[in-house]
Amino acid sequence: MDLKAARIKEGPCENYLDVCCQTPDRLTDPITPKPNTRTGCGYRNPEGIGFRITGHDDNEAQFGEFPWMVAILREEAVAGNDQKLNVYQCGGSLIQPQVVITAAHCVNGKNPSQLKIRAGEWDTQTKNELFTHQDRDVSKVIVHDKYYGGALYNDVALLVLSEPVVLGNNVEVVCLPKQGEVLDHSRCFASGWGKDVFGKEGRYQVILKKVELPIVPRNQCVDALRKTRLGPYFKLHESFICAGGEMGRDTCKGDGGSPLVCPIANNPNQYIQAGIVAWGIGCGEDRTPGVYAAVAQFRLWIDEQLLYNNLDVTSYEY
Repeated sequence: MDLKAARIKEGPCENYLDVCCQTPDRLTDPITPKPNTRTGCGYRNPEGIGFRITGHDDNEAQFGEFPWMVAILREEAVAGNDQKLNVYQCGGSLIQPQVVITAAHCVNGKNPSQLKIRAGEWDTQTKNELFTHQDRDVSKVIVHDKYYGGALYNDVALLVLSEPVVLGNNVEVVCLPKQGEVLDHSRCFASGWGKDVFGKEGRYQVILKKVELPIVPRNQCVDALRKTRLGPYFKLHESFICAGGEMGRDTCKGDGGSPLVCPIANNPNQYIQAGIVAWGIGCGEDRTPGVYAAVAQFRLWIDEQLLYNNLDVTSYEY
């Protein structure tokens, strides 16, 4: 995520999701999550779970604040030995205990055996958080049949997990909008472990970051994007929505596949996923919105895929 003033924590490991030189444990034993007493999807924990970080950068998410957030990892062998590294591939979100939604461009062409997901993660450089994270292998990758990689049209994919995650305080599903639902909320949230700035100077974040963004009306977004290198004849495909356009506040490289969530009108602490981070012009450019796959355009497709795979479709309804 863009977050110009973000505190970047230097880690000792080659890969930022690995823990190779552990600092002293803050907790000796991670707590097994208790069943969540709340019923329903999309409940954010704005005050965190169990403790609250104070005096932190405003762009650092609280522990468990976005319990649907997952990291999608790619297993890579290390040359010369039998060790394998979990390399960060992209972000995603849990929509059902056995299904993650992400961007097609993150996983297209990947063998499911290469991938795993991590739910309940927060600080990637410690294993001793209040509630432990959960890793699951991916058994199936479902890319939208009309995905076009050249322009990222229909940039959505589903990952079916080898077994369901256990829902609890720090692991929960997000709600999904109805097919064609129009989302005009003024303030939404994107989250991720993406880079702080665009280009090779950027570094991946250690603690999950968040950024508050407005949904940008379609005509306003098109006008803004036509003033970039895309040119005056650019047309925004119907599978996209836009958000952001405020200086220094944006998703960035590495945030692909991560969720953009907006509060439900009659329950402001319950969230639906409006978008999936797709692409943008740079990171955090003033008056240049980021572009997201519009989840409301894919609700019927999502339902169809889950039903075809004998999976419950009620978990993300609100």
